[in-house]
Amino acid sequence: MSVRVTLVAAARSSDVFDERFDDDRPLDQVGWYEMQLAAHTLIPLAAADLRYCSPTPRSRATGDALGFAPLAQPALRDCDMGRWRGFTLSEVMSREPAAVDAWIADPRAAPHGGEPLLAFISRIGGWLDTRPAEDIAAIVAVAEPAVVRAALVYALKAPPRTYWYVDVRPLSTITLTGVPGRWHLQIGSGG
Repeated sequence: MSVRVTLVAAARSSDVFDERFDDDRPLDQVGWYEMQLAAHTLIPLAAADLRYCSPTPRSRATGDALGFAPLAQPALRDCDMGRWRGFTLSEVMSREPAAVDAWIADPRAAPHGGEPLLAFISRIGGWLDTRPAEDIAAIVAVAEPAVVRAALVYALKAPPRTYWYVDVRPLSTITLTGVPGRWHLQIGSGG
């Protein structure tokens, strides 16, 4: 039996220029406002058989506000950015430009001392591939934009460098249908 997994990017917790690695901040005022505007299109996803979220404050708050009552999944946590945690990309680039270049160029590199991109994508793919398919038709998960990007790269079996070319905006959704190891991207409505 095929399963449908809809991933919802968590509402924003900061201005795009102040986004930080492994950001644990709650939703900001603009994030709450944008969620109110988008709620009418996202609330129907609460009818899913299983509802999950990343273990971050903004993912939990997004899921709760949409009526999902999601179960936090440790496997859906953001990429472990090691010593870069809490810094913006600009801050890290000014301090360690060669390390940032190595991190972007090589998906196996972890110059920050955390999780390599390839391991992150594999971890998210492992979560996706262990979703129950029997008697489960629909799953929804609220996650950090990076998690949604990783899931898309994994599901499409795209090269890891594709991750850098996927832009996931807050409150955007992607839907993947299929079975473990064989996923399809569903674009548009038609659930």
